[in-house]
Amino acid sequence: PPPRLVRARARRAAEMRLDDLHLWYLGDPAAPRYVGALKLVSAGKSVSLHYCKEWLDHGFALSEDLPLVDIEHAPPGRLAADAPRAVGAVDDARPDRWGEKVIRYVDRPARLSLMEYLYFAGDDRFGALGVSTSPNGYSPHANSPLPRLEDAQALSEVAAKIEAAEPITAREAKIIAGGGSPLGGAKPKALITIDGEQWVIKFFNNEPIDAPLIEHATMTLASRANITVAETRIIPLIGANAIAIRRFDREQGGRIHAISAGTAIRAATARGQEPELGYPELARILRRVGVTQDDTHRRDTRELFRRMVFNILIDNTDDHEKNHSLLVVRPFQNGRLKLAPAYDVLPTNSGQGHQEFVCGSHGRDSTLDNAMSQCEAFGLVPEEAAAEVAIVIDAVNTWKAHFEQVGVTRRDIESLAERIDGHELAAQRAGFDPSRFRAAPARKIRPGPFRRG
Repeated sequence: PPPRLVRARARRAAEMRLDDLHLWYLGDPAAPRYVGALKLVSAGKSVSLHYCKEWLDHGFALSEDLPLVDIEHAPPGRLAADAPRAVGAVDDARPDRWGEKVIRYVDRPARLSLMEYLYFAGDDRFGALGVSTSPNGYSPHANSPLPRLEDAQALSEVAAKIEAAEPITAREAKIIAGGGSPLGGAKPKALITIDGEQWVIKFFNNEPIDAPLIEHATMTLASRANITVAETRIIPLIGANAIAIRRFDREQGGRIHAISAGTAIRAATARGQEPELGYPELARILRRVGVTQDDTHRRDTRELFRRMVFNILIDNTDDHEKNHSLLVVRPFQNGRLKLAPAYDVLPTNSGQGHQEFVCGSHGRDSTLDNAMSQCEAFGLVPEEAAAEVAIVIDAVNTWKAHFEQVGVTRRDIESLAERIDGHELAAQRAGFDPSRFRAAPARKIRPGPFRRG
Protein backbone atom coordinates (compact mmCIF):
# COMPACT_ATOMS: atom_id res chain seq x y z
CA PRO A 1 0.00 0.00 0.00
CA PRO A 2 1.08 3.64 -0.38
CA PRO A 3 3.07 5.00 2.59
CA ARG A 4 0.17 7.25 3.60
CA LEU A 5 -2.08 4.18 4.03
CA VAL A 6 0.56 2.45 6.12
CA ARG A 7 0.84 5.55 8.30
CA ALA A 8 -2.94 5.72 8.59
CA ARG A 9 -3.08 2.07 9.63
CA ALA A 10 -0.42 2.65 12.29
CA ARG A 11 -2.26 5.76 13.50
CA ARG A 12 -5.56 3.86 13.84
CA ALA A 13 -3.78 1.08 15.77
CA ALA A 14 -2.20 3.61 18.08
CA GLU A 15 -5.60 5.19 18.79
CA MET A 16 -7.53 1.95 19.42
CA ARG A 17 -8.25 0.71 22.93
CA LEU A 18 -9.92 -2.65 22.58
CA ASP A 19 -11.70 -3.31 25.87
CA ASP A 20 -14.59 -5.04 24.08
CA LEU A 21 -14.56 -7.32 21.07
CA HIS A 22 -16.85 -9.96 19.60
CA LEU A 23 -16.28 -13.64 18.88
CA TRP A 24 -17.53 -15.36 15.72
CA TYR A 25 -17.60 -18.96 14.52
CA LEU A 26 -16.31 -19.46 10.96
CA GLY A 27 -16.81 -23.16 10.26
CA ASP A 28 -18.28 -21.92 6.99
CA PRO A 29 -16.37 -18.68 6.32
CA ALA A 30 -19.10 -17.57 3.91
CA ALA A 31 -21.68 -17.66 6.73
CA PRO A 32 -20.10 -16.41 9.99
CA ARG A 33 -22.12 -17.02 13.16
CA TYR A 34 -21.97 -14.67 16.13
CA VAL A 35 -20.87 -16.39 19.34
CA GLY A 36 -20.71 -13.69 21.98
CA ALA A 37 -18.99 -10.74 23.61
CA LEU A 38 -15.35 -10.66 24.71
CA LYS A 39 -14.31 -8.36 27.53
CA LEU A 40 -10.98 -7.44 29.08
CA VAL A 41 -11.21 -8.30 32.80
CA SER A 42 -9.03 -8.94 35.85
CA ALA A 43 -7.18 -5.64 35.48
CA GLY A 44 -6.38 -6.46 31.89
CA LYS A 45 -4.92 -9.88 32.63
CA SER A 46 -7.65 -12.05 31.12
CA VAL A 47 -10.46 -12.06 28.57
CA SER A 48 -14.00 -13.24 29.35
CA LEU A 49 -16.75 -14.53 27.07
CA HIS A 50 -20.51 -14.06 27.34
CA TYR A 51 -22.46 -16.17 24.83
CA CYS A 52 -25.23 -14.39 22.92
CA LYS A 53 -28.78 -15.77 23.09
CA GLU A 54 -28.71 -17.17 19.54
CA TRP A 55 -25.53 -19.14 20.32
CA LEU A 56 -26.97 -20.33 23.63
CA ASP A 57 -30.00 -21.66 21.76
CA HIS A 58 -28.29 -23.16 18.71
CA GLY A 59 -24.52 -23.24 19.27
CA PHE A 60 -22.14 -25.54 21.13
CA ALA A 61 -19.76 -25.30 24.07
CA LEU A 62 -16.42 -24.14 22.65
CA SER A 63 -14.59 -26.15 25.33
CA GLU A 64 -15.63 -28.08 28.42
CA ASP A 65 -15.15 -25.06 30.69
CA LEU A 66 -17.47 -22.94 28.51
CA PRO A 67 -20.89 -24.62 28.92
CA LEU A 68 -23.91 -23.05 27.24
CA VAL A 69 -25.13 -21.04 30.22
CA ASP A 70 -26.04 -17.36 30.34
CA ILE A 71 -23.13 -16.06 32.41
CA GLU A 72 -19.86 -14.24 31.84
CA HIS A 73 -17.21 -16.95 31.59
CA ALA A 74 -13.75 -16.00 32.82
CA PRO A 75 -10.58 -18.05 33.34
CA PRO A 76 -10.60 -19.56 36.85
CA GLY A 77 -7.92 -18.62 39.32
CA ARG A 78 -5.34 -21.36 39.91
CA LEU A 79 -3.08 -22.18 42.81
CA ALA A 80 -0.07 -20.87 40.91
CA ALA A 81 0.25 -17.48 39.24
CA ASP A 82 -0.98 -17.69 35.66
CA ALA A 83 0.21 -15.69 32.70
CA PRO A 84 -2.43 -13.53 30.99
CA ARG A 85 -4.99 -15.85 29.40
CA ALA A 86 -8.26 -15.70 27.52
CA VAL A 87 -11.05 -18.00 28.65
CA GLY A 88 -11.23 -21.59 27.43
CA ALA A 89 -10.94 -22.18 23.69
CA VAL A 90 -10.73 -18.43 23.07
CA ASP A 91 -7.12 -18.58 24.26
CA ASP A 92 -6.21 -20.69 21.23
CA ALA A 93 -7.35 -17.84 18.96
CA ARG A 94 -4.39 -15.78 20.19
CA PRO A 95 -1.29 -15.45 18.03
CA ASP A 96 1.76 -17.45 19.02
CA ARG A 97 4.90 -15.66 20.23
CA TRP A 98 6.13 -14.98 16.71
CA GLY A 99 2.69 -13.63 15.77
CA GLU A 100 2.79 -11.31 18.77
CA LYS A 101 6.22 -10.09 17.66
CA VAL A 102 4.92 -9.32 14.17
CA ILE A 103 1.97 -7.40 15.64
CA ARG A 104 4.29 -5.32 17.81
CA TYR A 105 6.54 -4.64 14.83
CA VAL A 106 3.99 -4.04 12.07
CA ASP A 107 0.76 -2.82 13.69
CA ARG A 108 2.37 -1.17 16.74
CA PRO A 109 -0.77 -0.89 18.89
CA ALA A 110 -0.51 1.67 21.66
CA ARG A 111 -1.51 -0.93 24.23
CA LEU A 112 -0.42 -4.56 24.23
CA SER A 113 -3.19 -6.35 26.08
CA LEU A 114 -4.71 -9.73 25.20
CA MET A 115 -7.44 -7.92 23.29
CA GLU A 116 -4.98 -6.21 20.96
CA TYR A 117 -3.25 -9.51 20.23
CA LEU A 118 -6.60 -11.22 19.62
CA TYR A 119 -7.76 -8.50 17.24
CA PHE A 120 -4.58 -7.85 15.25
CA ALA A 121 -4.04 -11.58 14.63
CA GLY A 122 -6.42 -11.13 11.71
CA ASP A 123 -8.67 -13.61 9.98
CA ASP A 124 -6.46 -16.67 9.45
CA ARG A 125 -5.88 -17.75 13.03
CA PHE A 126 -5.83 -21.32 14.34
CA GLY A 127 -9.14 -23.18 14.34
CA ALA A 128 -12.55 -21.81 13.38
CA LEU A 129 -12.95 -18.79 15.67
CA GLY A 130 -12.71 -15.19 14.53
CA VAL A 131 -12.60 -11.83 16.30
CA SER A 132 -14.54 -8.76 15.19
CA THR A 133 -15.14 -5.22 16.42
CA SER A 134 -18.88 -5.63 15.82
CA PRO A 135 -21.61 -8.04 17.01
CA ASN A 136 -23.72 -7.25 13.97
CA GLY A 137 -21.33 -8.37 11.25
CA TYR A 138 -18.02 -10.14 11.08
CA SER A 139 -15.44 -7.36 10.61
CA PRO A 140 -11.97 -8.66 11.48
CA HIS A 141 -8.71 -6.73 11.30
CA ALA A 142 -8.16 -6.32 7.57
CA ASN A 143 -5.11 -8.03 6.10
CA SER A 144 -3.86 -8.54 2.58
CA PRO A 145 -4.47 -11.83 0.76
CA LEU A 146 -2.05 -14.51 1.89
CA PRO A 147 1.23 -14.64 -0.03
CA ARG A 148 1.84 -17.53 -2.39
CA LEU A 149 4.65 -20.05 -2.67
CA GLU A 150 6.59 -17.83 -5.07
CA ASP A 151 6.74 -15.17 -2.32
CA ALA A 152 8.60 -17.50 0.06
CA GLN A 153 12.01 -15.91 -0.50
CA ALA A 154 10.65 -12.41 0.13
CA LEU A 155 8.84 -13.63 3.23
CA SER A 156 12.04 -15.17 4.52
CA GLU A 157 13.89 -11.88 4.10
CA VAL A 158 11.17 -9.89 5.85
CA ALA A 159 11.09 -12.36 8.75
CA ALA A 160 14.86 -12.07 9.09
CA LYS A 161 14.58 -8.28 9.25
CA ILE A 162 11.95 -8.44 11.98
CA GLU A 163 14.03 -10.95 13.94
CA ALA A 164 17.02 -8.58 13.66
CA ALA A 165 14.88 -5.51 14.52
CA GLU A 166 15.70 -3.89 11.18
CA PRO A 167 13.30 -1.46 9.46
CA ILE A 168 10.97 -2.84 6.80
CA THR A 169 9.21 -1.18 3.89
CA ALA A 170 5.48 -0.70 3.44
CA ARG A 171 5.42 -3.56 0.93
CA GLU A 172 7.27 -5.83 3.35
CA ALA A 173 4.85 -4.94 6.13
CA LYS A 174 1.98 -5.87 3.86
CA ILE A 175 3.40 -9.28 2.96
CA ILE A 176 4.07 -10.35 6.56
CA ALA A 177 1.08 -8.76 8.35
CA GLY A 178 -1.69 -10.99 9.64
CA GLY A 179 0.23 -14.20 9.79
CA GLY A 180 -2.58 -15.66 11.84
CA SER A 181 -1.81 -17.82 14.85
CA PRO A 182 -0.95 -21.35 13.84
CA LEU A 183 0.05 -23.03 17.07
CA GLY A 184 3.77 -23.00 17.65
CA GLY A 185 6.26 -20.75 19.30
CA ALA A 186 8.69 -17.94 18.65
CA LYS A 187 10.35 -19.19 15.44
CA PRO A 188 9.88 -16.99 12.35
CA LYS A 189 7.01 -18.24 10.21
CA ALA A 190 4.21 -17.09 7.95
CA LEU A 191 1.10 -18.36 6.22
CA ILE A 192 1.17 -19.00 2.49
CA THR A 193 -1.07 -20.65 -0.08
CA ILE A 194 0.10 -23.60 -2.14
CA ASP A 195 -2.30 -24.83 -4.85
CA GLY A 196 -5.14 -22.99 -3.15
CA GLU A 197 -4.53 -24.49 0.31
CA GLN A 198 -3.07 -22.85 3.40
CA TRP A 199 0.32 -23.92 4.69
CA VAL A 200 2.55 -22.64 7.48
CA ILE A 201 6.08 -21.89 6.31
CA LYS A 202 8.88 -21.87 8.88
CA PHE A 203 12.24 -20.32 8.14
CA PHE A 204 15.83 -21.05 9.02
CA ASN A 205 16.70 -18.86 12.02
CA ASN A 206 20.49 -19.05 12.28
CA GLU A 207 20.35 -22.38 14.11
CA PRO A 208 23.62 -24.36 14.18
CA ILE A 209 21.88 -27.05 12.12
CA ASP A 210 19.47 -27.01 9.16
CA ALA A 211 16.38 -27.03 11.40
CA PRO A 212 13.75 -26.91 8.60
CA LEU A 213 15.22 -29.94 6.80
CA ILE A 214 15.68 -31.79 10.09
CA GLU A 215 12.06 -31.11 11.05
CA HIS A 216 10.93 -32.56 7.71
CA ALA A 217 13.17 -35.60 8.27
CA THR A 218 11.86 -36.11 11.80
CA MET A 219 8.21 -35.79 10.82
CA THR A 220 8.59 -38.31 8.02
CA LEU A 221 10.50 -40.63 10.37
CA ALA A 222 7.63 -40.37 12.87
CA SER A 223 5.24 -41.66 10.21
CA ARG A 224 7.36 -44.85 10.13
CA ALA A 225 6.41 -45.31 13.78
CA ASN A 226 2.69 -45.31 12.84
CA ILE A 227 2.31 -41.68 13.92
CA THR A 228 -0.04 -39.47 11.92
CA VAL A 229 1.86 -36.32 11.02
CA ALA A 230 0.95 -33.09 9.27
CA GLU A 231 2.06 -33.08 5.65
CA THR A 232 5.41 -31.33 5.16
CA ARG A 233 7.56 -30.27 2.24
CA ILE A 234 10.91 -28.54 1.90
CA ILE A 235 11.04 -25.12 0.22
CA PRO A 236 14.57 -24.37 -1.05
CA LEU A 237 15.52 -20.70 -0.63
CA ILE A 238 18.69 -18.76 -1.35
CA GLY A 239 21.30 -20.11 1.04
CA ALA A 240 18.81 -21.95 3.28
CA ASN A 241 15.81 -24.25 3.42
CA ALA A 242 12.33 -23.54 4.74
CA ILE A 243 9.71 -26.11 5.72
CA ALA A 244 6.04 -25.86 4.77
CA ILE A 245 3.43 -27.63 6.94
CA ARG A 246 -0.05 -28.13 5.55
CA ARG A 247 -2.71 -26.83 7.92
CA PHE A 248 -4.83 -29.56 9.47
CA ASP A 249 -7.50 -27.12 10.70
CA ARG A 250 -8.66 -26.31 7.17
CA GLU A 251 -10.71 -28.63 4.97
CA GLN A 252 -12.30 -28.05 1.57
CA GLY A 253 -12.69 -24.32 2.16
CA GLY A 254 -14.07 -24.79 5.66
CA ARG A 255 -12.45 -24.29 9.05
CA ILE A 256 -12.28 -26.96 11.74
CA HIS A 257 -12.87 -25.99 15.34
CA ALA A 258 -9.77 -27.11 17.23
CA ILE A 259 -8.25 -26.65 20.67
CA SER A 260 -4.79 -27.10 22.09
CA ALA A 261 -3.95 -29.81 24.59
CA GLY A 262 -3.45 -27.15 27.23
CA THR A 263 -6.95 -25.80 26.70
CA ALA A 264 -8.48 -29.30 26.82
CA ILE A 265 -6.67 -30.21 30.04
CA ARG A 266 -7.40 -26.92 31.79
CA ALA A 267 -11.06 -27.20 30.79
CA ALA A 268 -11.25 -30.68 32.35
CA THR A 269 -9.54 -29.62 35.61
CA ALA A 270 -11.72 -28.78 38.60
CA ARG A 271 -11.64 -25.19 39.82
CA GLY A 272 -9.02 -24.58 42.46
CA GLN A 273 -6.81 -27.42 41.24
CA GLU A 274 -3.62 -27.20 39.20
CA PRO A 275 -3.90 -28.83 35.75
CA GLU A 276 -1.49 -31.70 35.08
CA LEU A 277 -0.26 -30.78 31.64
CA GLY A 278 0.87 -34.09 30.25
CA TYR A 279 0.32 -37.08 28.01
CA PRO A 280 -1.55 -39.29 30.54
CA GLU A 281 -4.11 -36.59 31.31
CA LEU A 282 -4.62 -35.86 27.61
CA ALA A 283 -5.13 -39.60 27.03
CA ARG A 284 -7.77 -39.73 29.77
CA ILE A 285 -9.64 -36.90 28.07
CA LEU A 286 -9.57 -38.72 24.72
CA ARG A 287 -10.85 -41.91 26.35
CA ARG A 288 -13.70 -39.96 27.97
CA VAL A 289 -14.80 -37.58 25.19
CA GLY A 290 -12.93 -38.84 22.13
CA VAL A 291 -14.61 -39.99 18.94
CA THR A 292 -16.04 -43.44 19.67
CA GLN A 293 -17.06 -44.30 16.09
CA ASP A 294 -14.85 -47.09 14.76
CA ASP A 295 -12.91 -47.03 18.06
CA THR A 296 -11.14 -43.84 16.98
CA HIS A 297 -10.54 -42.81 20.61
CA ARG A 298 -8.72 -46.07 21.33
CA ARG A 299 -6.51 -45.64 18.27
CA ASP A 300 -5.85 -42.03 19.27
CA THR A 301 -4.69 -42.92 22.77
CA ARG A 302 -2.40 -45.64 21.41
CA GLU A 303 -0.94 -43.15 18.97
CA LEU A 304 -0.54 -40.53 21.70
CA PHE A 305 1.48 -43.09 23.65
CA ARG A 306 3.69 -43.69 20.60
CA ARG A 307 4.15 -39.93 20.15
CA MET A 308 5.31 -39.61 23.75
CA VAL A 309 7.83 -42.43 23.32
CA PHE A 310 9.01 -41.05 19.97
CA ASN A 311 9.57 -37.57 21.43
CA ILE A 312 11.59 -39.07 24.27
CA LEU A 313 13.81 -41.16 22.02
CA ILE A 314 14.35 -38.55 19.30
CA ASP A 315 15.23 -35.89 21.93
CA ASN A 316 12.24 -33.67 21.17
CA THR A 317 11.89 -32.05 24.58
CA ASP A 318 9.91 -29.05 23.28
CA ASP A 319 6.64 -31.00 23.44
CA HIS A 320 4.70 -28.31 25.32
CA GLU A 321 0.92 -27.89 25.62
CA LYS A 322 0.58 -25.88 22.39
CA ASN A 323 2.42 -28.53 20.38
CA HIS A 324 -0.47 -31.00 20.69
CA SER A 325 -3.95 -30.26 19.34
CA LEU A 326 -7.39 -31.81 19.19
CA LEU A 327 -9.95 -31.47 16.41
CA VAL A 328 -13.60 -31.05 17.43
CA VAL A 329 -15.64 -33.42 15.28
CA ARG A 330 -19.24 -32.44 14.42
CA PRO A 331 -19.33 -29.71 17.10
CA PHE A 332 -23.03 -28.95 16.70
CA GLN A 333 -23.94 -32.64 17.23
CA ASN A 334 -21.77 -33.95 20.03
CA GLY A 335 -18.40 -32.22 19.84
CA ARG A 336 -16.24 -35.31 20.33
CA LEU A 337 -12.47 -34.85 20.20
CA LYS A 338 -9.97 -36.36 17.78
CA LEU A 339 -6.19 -36.22 17.99
CA ALA A 340 -4.85 -33.80 15.38
CA PRO A 341 -1.82 -34.75 13.29
CA ALA A 342 1.54 -34.30 14.98
CA TYR A 343 3.51 -31.13 14.21
CA ASP A 344 6.59 -29.27 15.48
CA VAL A 345 8.39 -32.59 15.96
CA LEU A 346 12.18 -32.40 15.73
CA PRO A 347 15.19 -33.02 17.99
CA THR A 348 15.75 -30.19 20.45
CA ASN A 349 19.40 -31.27 20.59
CA SER A 350 19.60 -30.17 24.21
CA GLY A 351 20.03 -33.40 26.15
CA GLN A 352 18.17 -31.82 29.04
CA GLY A 353 16.69 -35.13 30.14
CA HIS A 354 13.12 -33.97 30.68
CA GLN A 355 10.11 -33.21 28.51
CA GLU A 356 7.83 -30.17 28.65
CA PHE A 357 4.80 -32.48 28.96
CA VAL A 358 4.37 -34.86 31.90
CA CYS A 359 5.00 -38.46 30.81
CA GLY A 360 4.22 -40.59 33.87
CA SER A 361 4.74 -41.21 37.56
CA HIS A 362 8.20 -39.62 37.40
CA GLY A 363 6.86 -36.38 36.02
CA ARG A 364 8.66 -35.11 32.95
CA ASP A 365 11.66 -37.45 33.04
CA SER A 366 12.72 -38.51 29.53
CA THR A 367 12.78 -42.26 30.20
CA LEU A 368 10.95 -45.29 28.85
CA ASP A 369 10.32 -46.46 32.41
CA ASN A 370 8.49 -43.20 33.05
CA ALA A 371 6.50 -43.60 29.82
CA MET A 372 5.49 -47.12 30.83
CA SER A 373 4.57 -46.12 34.39
CA GLN A 374 1.07 -44.86 33.55
CA CYS A 375 0.32 -46.84 30.41
CA GLU A 376 -3.12 -47.69 31.80
CA ALA A 377 -4.10 -44.03 31.31
CA PHE A 378 -3.79 -44.71 27.57
CA GLY A 379 -5.99 -47.78 27.83
CA LEU A 380 -2.99 -50.10 27.49
CA VAL A 381 -1.91 -53.03 29.62
CA PRO A 382 1.90 -53.21 30.08
CA GLU A 383 2.31 -55.91 27.43
CA GLU A 384 0.48 -53.79 24.84
CA ALA A 385 2.40 -50.66 25.80
CA ALA A 386 5.72 -52.49 25.52
CA ALA A 387 4.79 -53.60 22.01
CA GLU A 388 4.14 -49.97 21.07
CA VAL A 389 7.51 -48.94 22.52
CA ALA A 390 9.19 -51.63 20.39
CA ILE A 391 7.54 -50.22 17.23
CA VAL A 392 8.91 -46.76 18.00
CA ILE A 393 12.37 -48.11 18.83
CA ASP A 394 12.51 -49.92 15.48
CA ALA A 395 11.71 -46.65 13.68
CA VAL A 396 14.13 -44.49 15.68
CA ASN A 397 16.92 -47.04 15.12
CA THR A 398 16.76 -46.11 11.41
CA TRP A 399 17.03 -42.36 12.00
CA LYS A 400 20.53 -41.88 10.59
CA ALA A 401 19.82 -43.67 7.31
CA HIS A 402 16.47 -41.89 6.97
CA PHE A 403 17.93 -38.43 7.65
CA GLU A 404 20.73 -39.08 5.16
CA GLN A 405 18.18 -40.18 2.54
CA VAL A 406 16.18 -36.97 3.09
CA GLY A 407 19.34 -34.92 2.53
CA VAL A 408 20.49 -33.94 6.02
CA THR A 409 24.23 -33.29 5.97
CA ARG A 410 26.72 -35.60 7.65
CA ARG A 411 27.78 -32.72 9.88
CA ASP A 412 24.22 -32.19 11.15
CA ILE A 413 23.70 -35.93 11.63
CA GLU A 414 26.87 -36.15 13.71
CA SER A 415 25.70 -33.21 15.82
CA LEU A 416 22.29 -34.82 16.46
CA ALA A 417 23.90 -38.21 17.16
CA GLU A 418 25.59 -36.75 20.24
CA ARG A 419 22.13 -36.71 21.84
CA ILE A 420 20.00 -39.27 19.98
CA ASP A 421 22.76 -41.89 20.05
CA GLY A 422 24.27 -40.64 23.30
CA HIS A 423 24.35 -42.99 26.28
CA GLU A 424 21.14 -41.76 27.92
CA LEU A 425 18.88 -42.42 24.91
CA ALA A 426 20.73 -45.14 22.99
CA ALA A 427 21.02 -47.28 26.12
CA GLN A 428 17.27 -47.06 26.61
CA ARG A 429 16.62 -48.22 23.04
CA ALA A 430 19.10 -51.09 23.31
CA GLY A 431 18.11 -52.13 26.80
CA PHE A 432 14.34 -52.14 26.46
CA ASP A 433 13.06 -55.70 26.79
CA PRO A 434 9.36 -56.12 25.92
CA SER A 435 9.39 -59.61 27.47
CA ARG A 436 9.63 -57.98 30.90
CA PHE A 437 6.04 -56.88 30.44
CA ARG A 438 4.48 -60.08 29.12
CA ALA A 439 1.31 -61.02 30.87
CA ALA A 440 1.71 -63.85 33.33
CA PRO A 441 -0.08 -67.02 32.24
CA ALA A 442 -3.48 -67.45 33.82
CA ARG A 443 -3.36 -69.68 36.87
CA LYS A 444 -5.33 -72.90 36.66
CA ILE A 445 -8.15 -73.01 39.13
CA ARG A 446 -8.10 -76.18 41.16
CA PRO A 447 -11.49 -77.88 41.29
CA GLY A 448 -13.32 -77.52 44.59
CA PRO A 449 -14.24 -80.55 46.71
CA PHE A 450 -17.93 -80.26 45.73
CA ARG A 451 -17.37 -80.06 42.01
CA ARG A 452 -18.99 -82.88 40.07
CA GLY A 453 -16.63 -85.17 38.22
